[in-house]
Amino acid sequence: MNVFRILGDVSHLLAIIILLMKMWRSKSCAGISGKSQLLFAVVFTTRYLDLLTFISVYNTVMKVIFLLCAYVTIYLIYIRFRKTYDSENDTFRMEFLLVPVIGLSFLENYEFTPLEILWTFSIYLESVAILPQLFMISKTGEAESITTHYLFFLGLYRMLYLANWIWRYHTENFYDQIAVVSGVVQTIFYFDFFYLYVTKVLRGKKLSLPMPV
Repeated sequence: MNVFRILGDVSHLLAIIILLMKMWRSKSCAGISGKSQLLFAVVFTTRYLDLLTFISVYNTVMKVIFLLCAYVTIYLIYIRFRKTYDSENDTFRMEFLLVPVIGLSFLENYEFTPLEILWTFSIYLESVAILPQLFMISKTGEAESITTHYLFFLGLYRMLYLANWIWRYHTENFYDQIAVVSGVVQTIFYFDFFYLYVTKVLRGKKLSLPMPV
């Protein structure tokens, strides 16, 4: 554990709390990609199959919180507030992500065992799980401020985790190639968003992305 890991976890948790509070207070999931949230739920489910293996209280508590939040989010989008779900604009083809990720998980992993393959799958899938949300924003041309705050803290979480890996490499000589490469790929997807967040949202303007041709 180091400060970057802890701040990364806090940022990740804050992003999820912001999303849940947005939906609960507005009684709406408008502007939220249900497909991205489904992918994140799959990420947590396949990554935390070792939940019963005790590592530390912190580790166990965080796993339980992330799993619960993921499924509560799915419940709110597809059941509680389903009438407000914008399915017409949430049209990203998830199979374009799932099929390559599944294939890559079998080809590039540390150990050819079910748990290891599923863990690797979760790492690869997390790196692209945000794409349906970004595609939805691009399709509608704009996003609510609260949604942009959610995306900002989600991107910040990935950047802090990259700093965590750099720190661990220099202090522990530990390097997880799969996690690092996937984290870099995921962070790249946020670059344009970070620029728009700083130049527009933080200046009180509404975020908008180029409309697809």
